[in-house]
Amino acid sequence: MSDFLIDEELLAAIDMGSNSFHLAIARVDHGEVKKVASMSEKVQLAAGLDENKNLTEAAQQRGLACLARFVGRLSAVQPNRLRIVATNALRQAKNGHEFIQKAAEILPKPIEIIAGREEARLIYLGVSHTMENSGRRLVIDIGGGSTELIIGEEFEPIHTESLQMGCVAYTKAFFAEGEINHKSFDKAVFAARKELSTIANTYKNAGWDTVVGSSGTIKACRQITVNMGWSNAQENLTREGLEKLKDKLLKYKHVSEMDFDGLKEDRRAVLPAGIAILYAVFDILDIDKLVYSDGALREGVMYDLLGRFQHEDIRDRSVQALMGRYNADPKQAERVVKTAQHLFEGVAAELKLTSDDSDLLRRAAYLHEIGLAISHGGYHRHGAYLLQHSDIPGFSQIDQNHLSHLVAHHRRKLRQDDKIDVNKVGGHKLMHLCLLLRLAVLVNHSRSDQMLPAIELSVQNAQQWQLSVSGDAKQWPLLVAELHDEQVQFKNWDIELKIHSEQFVD
Repeated sequence: MSDFLIDEELLAAIDMGSNSFHLAIARVDHGEVKKVASMSEKVQLAAGLDENKNLTEAAQQRGLACLARFVGRLSAVQPNRLRIVATNALRQAKNGHEFIQKAAEILPKPIEIIAGREEARLIYLGVSHTMENSGRRLVIDIGGGSTELIIGEEFEPIHTESLQMGCVAYTKAFFAEGEINHKSFDKAVFAARKELSTIANTYKNAGWDTVVGSSGTIKACRQITVNMGWSNAQENLTREGLEKLKDKLLKYKHVSEMDFDGLKEDRRAVLPAGIAILYAVFDILDIDKLVYSDGALREGVMYDLLGRFQHEDIRDRSVQALMGRYNADPKQAERVVKTAQHLFEGVAAELKLTSDDSDLLRRAAYLHEIGLAISHGGYHRHGAYLLQHSDIPGFSQIDQNHLSHLVAHHRRKLRQDDKIDVNKVGGHKLMHLCLLLRLAVLVNHSRSDQMLPAIELSVQNAQQWQLSVSGDAKQWPLLVAELHDEQVQFKNWDIELKIHSEQFVD
């Protein structure tokens, strides 16, 4: 992977939303992402969640067919310049792994299931890069399964939240047969108000200068009010216009009767639920008017990807923030990182490890001691739990799962069951990274920059590793003893670790 993108190179993002799937392809022009092609399809993945939160076969097939069509447009985009993110529907689906496995046969890159607050951060990034940066803004994005609300300034989010209310989910709950009446609408508004009440005080106390809406529901509501003459002179969506839209909606008895000027057919079924959610947002947060932005999740994903190429990777900032929050020892972390990178370089080619694997190992090395903030006993398990369950900007759920396993297995005994779990999550690569981190931590047990031997790691094959320790092994009796113990742990994962020095040969 190159270190940076030159102008005119392509980037692409696939946003697998709960209502719609979107593909965006863009060129990088002087640091800006300029969209050159896009596709959108109403897949309604959230509508395919059954009563047990499993995706139905029909919903999976809709999604897979859409992704196959998207892939046909990606021939000019290199895989390392593509990101594929999935949101609330796959966060909720208990059998989501089945869909992801099927999709892996179609897609050139793995799907990243992102947490709600990460989705919110990326939405804000997309909006902020497509609007003039002036003052503090509140961004609202009503999706199919969730609604994201973000307060931020310029390109930095201050508050991010993802609430369990979306136009597809609320359609299933309150307008399932397409019928429209005051009772169903009021129930939907009440449910949305209940969700919003958890953040209302925090958000109103933080305050904002402007309110921005993005994505399909808000786009449709704003366009209808403009076409009906209910917007203001700047064609913003106002509280008065939304009130008129609600009153007009409630005159219909079924979605098939709606004749709003500008309403697209594929938005018809979910519009009542979307209006109910937006009405509750305006009410609870005391909003008078809202401007619309074309920027959304997929634009945010591409700007985030661009940042990774330009050495502005949010993931590295998140790692440093976690270290600070949990008071991890930065000097020890740097020692382990340096050793881990050295060991990685010695075996990367033979083990077919990539630069992405190197980044993962480096970040795990920085974070391997964060669990000490909870307790010394079993701190590796505490650290793993924190990495698995925290909201970490820039990381997908899969990324966090990989980091969690690396930290969980960097010390103590390795069992055959652990190997099976690690392989299930990340294959042989993740298993090898676990072992590299263990060696890097072990070599630095003295927590000192002095009196450390030079070490070299090589592999004859994936099952036979050799660690060479320079100089007289008698100078480091504790290290040699610990390496002996580590041979046993490697053997538990079916790898033979040989140790060689001038005074000691296995």
